[in-house]
Amino acid sequence: MADPSGAPPRLLHIHGSFTLGGKEARAVRLMNLWGGRAHHSIVSADPDAMDARAAIDPAIHVDFPPSPPLKGRPNPARFRAIGRLLSNFDLVLTYNWGAMDAVMSHRLCAPFMRLPPLIHHEDGFNADETAGLKARRTLYRRLALGGSFAVVVPSIRLEHITRHVWRQPHCRIHLIQNGIDVARYVATPAPDAIPGLVRSPGKLLVGTLAGLRPVKNIPRLIRAIAPHRDRLQLVVVGEGPERQAILAEAERHGIDDLHMAGFLPDPWRYVGLLDIFALSSDSEQFPISLVEAMAAGLPVASMDVGDVAQMVAPENRAYVVADEQGLSQALETLSGSAELRARLGAANRARACRDFDEATMVEAYAALYGEALSSPHILR
Repeated sequence: MADPSGAPPRLLHIHGSFTLGGKEARAVRLMNLWGGRAHHSIVSADPDAMDARAAIDPAIHVDFPPSPPLKGRPNPARFRAIGRLLSNFDLVLTYNWGAMDAVMSHRLCAPFMRLPPLIHHEDGFNADETAGLKARRTLYRRLALGGSFAVVVPSIRLEHITRHVWRQPHCRIHLIQNGIDVARYVATPAPDAIPGLVRSPGKLLVGTLAGLRPVKNIPRLIRAIAPHRDRLQLVVVGEGPERQAILAEAERHGIDDLHMAGFLPDPWRYVGLLDIFALSSDSEQFPISLVEAMAAGLPVASMDVGDVAQMVAPENRAYVVADEQGLSQALETLSGSAELRARLGAANRARACRDFDEATMVEAYAALYGEALSSPHILR
């Protein structure tokens, strides 16, 4: 419950890692929009993975308190220590599998500690669950999530899993699709908006925005582009542990103009420089980077993962494909017709404006968090 004195509510965000990706970008955006209406504390199961803190507005009330270990073998003493941390806040927000021990601690400690409500956000799966959910994790999630106030998912597929696999009651599940400030993507980016990019003469730019993790499978995109390297240049925006593997794959396939841009904030400043957006992940749910590309008016070539086929405009669905060969063919077709790229880009932008503007998303989160805090208007 919010502080009756009128002080901003204290929100604890628990992540498996806080390196800027889709879930972190959304959490930071909500923090920045809500300004002084809440005080935010952020902890990560990986204390070295905190790069997303750079995207938080310096004016926002945020701190990074010490935390008991958030991963490891289940241990009653560790769970009690996590429970004591949770008890210092008005609302606990957990994100993905990496925070599930905190969710379990909440479930186990709530009967004998005065704990705040907990809302869990599930945006997708680690690389080791892309081929199928692990039975032991499924059982762990079922038990842990049973004590949550709500479970938030961004995709229809995850809503189905949460209800039918993790067996959470329908009333506890909230489908909130990711949204962005679409209007920001109208302006034409400055030619130098991607630092260090040197365009290869006569080539189109294919770009992707992703944390460089195995599940994003950027090497697949390298291989898909390789047959068309005489007319396509790849730009990868993001950082992560797979950087060297991606560079090595490009070298193996004779791609010498790959541009690894690293992490870049404010995608509206540069996404429009691309000619084609590509998504090569093994697993996604509702990728924010795809919405950003659509808002910028780009055609999309993507693996058929998560809700991607339902997100893009109907005209673009033929280029949402099942395998690497299909991705390569989609890129070849899109690169061969400026008229096709313009038509699909316009359709995608119209879809983003209609369905994925952030105002709807922000209102849904404000309403849910306000309900949990017993203060419906505190974040509005």
